Amino acid sequence: EYCEFVMKSKQTESEWRTAAMKRMLAVEGYDVVMVCTGTEEQANYWQSRLEDGKGLIIPLNCQVVCVHEDWNSGGAGNALGTLYAWQKACKACIKNERDLEAELKTNKISVALYHTAGKGTRLAPLPGAENNNKPGVKLPAMISDGKVLTILESVIKQTGIYASSRKGRLSVFWGDQIFVPTVDTKYDPSLAHADILCMLGPMPNAEEWKEKGLEKYGLIAVAQSGTACQIEKVDYETALSMTKNNLGQISQVGTSLGSFSIDAQLLFALLQEFNQELNQKIAQFDTDPHWWMPMTLPLEAYCQVMKKKAIESAQAEAHYFRIQKMIQNLNTSKNLLAPVDIGTAAYWWDYGQLKLYLKNAFQLIEDSSEAHLMREFLQVKCGQLSANDDQISAASAVHLGVTSKTAHSVLANIYVQHLEADRAIAVNCTAKRLILGKHALAYNILEPNELILADGEVCTDVFMPDGTKIRQRSRIDIDGGKQWKIQLDSNSFSFEQIYKTNLSTDVLQVAQTSSKAHTDLAASFDLTIHAD
Repeated sequence: EYCEFVMKSKQTESEWRTAAMKRMLAVEGYDVVMVCTGTEEQANYWQSRLEDGKGLIIPLNCQVVCVHEDWNSGGAGNALGTLYAWQKACKACIKNERDLEAELKTNKISVALYHTAGKGTRLAPLPGAENNNKPGVKLPAMISDGKVLTILESVIKQTGIYASSRKGRLSVFWGDQIFVPTVDTKYDPSLAHADILCMLGPMPNAEEWKEKGLEKYGLIAVAQSGTACQIEKVDYETALSMTKNNLGQISQVGTSLGSFSIDAQLLFALLQEFNQELNQKIAQFDTDPHWWMPMTLPLEAYCQVMKKKAIESAQAEAHYFRIQKMIQNLNTSKNLLAPVDIGTAAYWWDYGQLKLYLKNAFQLIEDSSEAHLMREFLQVKCGQLSANDDQISAASAVHLGVTSKTAHSVLANIYVQHLEADRAIAVNCTAKRLILGKHALAYNILEPNELILADGEVCTDVFMPDGTKIRQRSRIDIDGGKQWKIQLDSNSFSFEQIYKTNLSTDVLQVAQTSSKAHTDLAASFDLTIHAD
């Protein structure tokens, strides 16, 4: 009987994944999509890009509003950053005679906000090759209109499956995580003012807690009543003591994905409470320590967490009581925070680090249910590209000369006269000769002659506004975060110098310039092998 139950459970997980994927590919989505970027130039780029992506990435009738966070030094944090982006987007829509506040209050629209700010240091050198446009990093896949699919577009397309459940709510997502749930994504959000995505499982015992390494993560703990609280990087005993008074017995616990949604009542309460900070563009508040924890934890537990963040008790207490006073006016028939489970067996594809980008890319040529679903989502096909090949590769918009030979490689938007690739990755490359060693990555390369990459080598071209380009090299075992300020021997600039050079770059203009350069060079090649 137990085996039969497990089999049914697994079948159900597979069925929910399939159902979720079907909805993703159908381009379900929000009535309004907001993107918050680090610069005005990036906001202009995404406004244009997403408008062009209607029907492919977002619904045809979706309103796109892209804004940038022009906060004072240090940034607003993802809590104040959410409120500030909402305010800027609403002002932009008022100019077009649309009142988003009124539409949200009356449950007429669903709204999603995507945070994209950040340098992407651990993904270096790829964000630099996009002129600091981190969410514009290309995946090894194509959109049907001939463009290379980006990380942000994938996230928007995937998270649209929650839109139908979230009329009258603001949903907030991070721009570098894709996941495929193993539970139903349609749910009733009216039970809580805020809900947060997480991978829920039964409450473990102390030994299981340690085995799973739960003390390393931000967690959502859920009571039998369905109410939840946020706890952060604590051991089993501490978790129990922190939640004893407000939750009682914990029935479920799971890793938080961070992405959340809030109803109109809570959104406007937060806007009113933090009005001074928003007007003056001061302070830096994040959702976990400054919203969810003071809303859901007892005072003593909250101060204990903030002490680990070097926040004095008096300061922590003042903020705690500020939040507690604010929530007194909310509808008490609702929980403050509830979980939205994606399932413990959900597929989770994180593109926030170079090693994860490579791991996910190579999964496209694997033979597993997860690899099959990833190929379906990215619309990538596997096969032998030519008579020279005796092994399969994953290919999207690949155009090669007759002498090329590939095996177990992942290729997208490639125009190469002669390519040799064995267990390598190439994305958006145009070259006369491209020789890639095992686990090498060629990205945004424009090479009129020959480029040879050693095993594990990473190479990108950074186009500049004047039409020139800078070649950056790295290795798959180099953490860009740790080497950010260091000029590698193979480079003329550090990753940080490339970042600073592109702080005010017109991303849209450079994208158009580089695209023309690739097209012009490709026109000089004799390319007879095509895989779309």
